[in-house]
Amino acid sequence: SCKVFYAKDPLKIVRAQGQYMFDEKGGKYLDCINNVAHVGHSHPYVIKAATKQMELLNTNSRFLHDNLVQYAQRLTATLPEKLSVCYFVNSGSEANDLALRLARQYRGHQDVITLE
Repeated sequence: SCKVFYAKDPLKIVRAQGQYMFDEKGGKYLDCINNVAHVGHSHPYVIKAATKQMELLNTNSRFLHDNLVQYAQRLTATLPEKLSVCYFVNSGSEANDLALRLARQYRGHQDVITLE
């Protein structure tokens, strides 16, 4: 059910830097869909932090670790008191799925309206 973007002339992206992605022919494309608005591709600070973390532990949040609790505390300290619970997910798809499940549970309705 997954379709290729630009089906008539598909892109083969081979690298990325900052807000740009590059194809196999050296074409440069502004990346508007891969969460680069946060820090961009290949950001030196993110690479350094990720490397440091992977040297210590490379796993996901299904296991207990003090850093998860500390991060949740730091994050919720910046938010209004009502927003005091964190759900850590792996992707935007997981976040959307969780949001729908929470909304359905809270409201007691199953109907959803979406825009394409």
